[in-house]
Amino acid sequence: MKIAVITGGSSGIGLATAELFAEKGYLVYALSRRGGESSGNVRHLVCDVTDEAQVQSVFAEIFMRHGQIDVLVNNAGFGISVAVELTDDAQAKKQFDVNFFGCFHCCKAAVPLMRKTGHGVIVNVSSMAAALSIPFQSFYSASKSAINALTLALANEVKPFGIKVCALMPGDVKTGFTAVREKAQDPRGVYGKTLQNSVAVMERDEQNGMPPRALAKAILRLSQQKRPRPLSTAGAQYHVFALLQKALPASLVNRIVGEIYAK
Repeated sequence: MKIAVITGGSSGIGLATAELFAEKGYLVYALSRRGGESSGNVRHLVCDVTDEAQVQSVFAEIFMRHGQIDVLVNNAGFGISVAVELTDDAQAKKQFDVNFFGCFHCCKAAVPLMRKTGHGVIVNVSSMAAALSIPFQSFYSASKSAINALTLALANEVKPFGIKVCALMPGDVKTGFTAVREKAQDPRGVYGKTLQNSVAVMERDEQNGMPPRALAKAILRLSQQKRPRPLSTAGAQYHVFALLQKALPASLVNRIVGEIYAK
C-alpha cells in the first residue's frame, strides 16, 4: 500500500484529496492543526506545519511505521486581504509562515526519507495568484510565487534521487478558505470602496469556483505522471489565463488584473 501525506487535510482541497487518494488505495495521513476523525484509509494527525520540529517528528513517525512516503501534497495555507501599506510585519510573516515555510518544512522532512527509498512525488498547491498578482492579496500572491520558485529549484535538486516535484496553480475553488480569509481594516478610508469591492469580487469568484474534488483529481493525476510538468493549472479557463499571462506584455496583464480587482 502506498503512503500519501497531505497537509491542510481537515477540510477543503486537502480533505477532498485525502479522500480521493484513499479511494485509490493509498493509506493517507491528513495533517492539520486541529486534526480530525480518522476513517478507513484516512488517518488524521495533528501537525502545525509552521513548527519545524513537529513536522520532523510526524514525518519520522510515519516513515518508522511504513518505511516509505510515496506522495506528499503540500496544501496547507490561508489568505490575508489588505493593502500593502496597511499590512504589519506580523501579518506578512504569518502569511509566509503558513503558505511558504510550511511547505518548505514538509519538503525538508520528506526529501531525505524519499531519498532512502529512491522514489517519491511532491505536489505543492500554489495558485494562479502566483502568476497574476492580485491587488490587496499581495502577500498571498507573493507566498505562492515563492512556492513556485521553490518547486522549480527543488525539482532539479532531487531529480537524481528519483524524486519528482511539481506545483499545481488552481484558480477559484469553492471551499471554506473564503470564510477564514483575514481582512485588515482601512480606518482612514485611504482606499475607499476599492478594497471592499476587490474582496467582494474575490469572494464571489471563489464561491462560484471549482469544487475541491476537481482539484483533488488534478493532484492525483500529477502524482501519477511519469514526467509531471513543474508548473501546471487546473480547469480550462485557467489554462487560457496562464497562456495569456505568458503571451501578453506584463504591463497589459497587470492592467487587466487591476480592472478586475482594483476598481
